[in-house]
Amino acid sequence: MIIDNSESVVEEKSFQFAVRIVKLCRYLQHNKHEYMISKQLVRAGTSIGANVAEGEQAQSRADFISKLGIALKEAAESKYWIRLLWATGLLSDLQFESIYTDCQEIQKLLVSIIKSSKQ
Repeated sequence: MIIDNSESVVEEKSFQFAVRIVKLCRYLQHNKHEYMISKQLVRAGTSIGANVAEGEQAQSRADFISKLGIALKEAAESKYWIRLLWATGLLSDLQFESIYTDCQEIQKLLVSIIKSSKQ
């Protein structure tokens, strides 16, 4: 249910974000021996793109908005786990800023798409 180009942009950005999250969690588990938070982050961070992809196959506008709403919630959860990893010293400032900024950008895109889809 692609309405405009912003959906394909958010789909690609959320996919690339998921790739980064998987690699980050692999790094955290192998190099920092951190397992609990990284498992939470990989679930939330990869779920964003999965819900966006599901939204593109939505059966109705309401279904589309619902799927993107779930993706937005998963992005908020991802930001929480990223902040926690940074606050506990498991991410450097550079690592934090890079991935946190990506997550914020996806959130902004999702909010914009949801708002325009409700009109």
